Amino acid sequence: MRGVNRVMLIGNLGKDPDVQILEGNIAVAKFPLATTETFKDRAGKLVSQTEWHTVVLWRGLAELAQKYLHKGSLVYIEGRLRTRSWEDKEGHRKFATEVVGDNLIMLDKRTDNTGHHPDADSEGSQGSDAPTVGDPGDLPY
Repeated sequence: MRGVNRVMLIGNLGKDPDVQILEGNIAVAKFPLATTETFKDRAGKLVSQTEWHTVVLWRGLAELAQKYLHKGSLVYIEGRLRTRSWEDKEGHRKFATEVVGDNLIMLDKRTDNTGHHPDADSEGSQGSDAPTVGDPGDLPY
C-alpha cells in the first residue's frame, strides 16, 4: 500500500515571505504560518492554541508570494511534509520539518481600488515541483 503525505492549512503569515533566487533563476519562498485552534476546556473557558509551521514555496508560487503576501495575510496552503537535516557549526545534527506547498489560495478580502484580487489558485500548478537540480536539503536557508 502506498502512503499519503498531504497537508492542508489555513493560517496567517508570521512575517513577510523570504524569497531567494537560486541557480537557474529558480525562486524559493519561505515563511512561518500560524494556525490557531480554539476550544472549550473542562471548565467551559475558551482556550486558543497556536501552532507554527514553516512553509516553502517554489517557482511561480514563490514569485506570487513575494508579490502579494505579507505578514498577517490569510492563506490556504496545500502541500506535503518534508524533513531535512544538516550539521551546525559545532557538528550537531539539526532537523527541520517544512510544508512544501503546491497549492496556494489567498483568503484576504479585496483591498485595492478596482476590487480585483489576484487569482492565486490559477497559478498553483506553477510551483508544484521542487527543483530537479540538487537536493532541497542543500538550500542556503
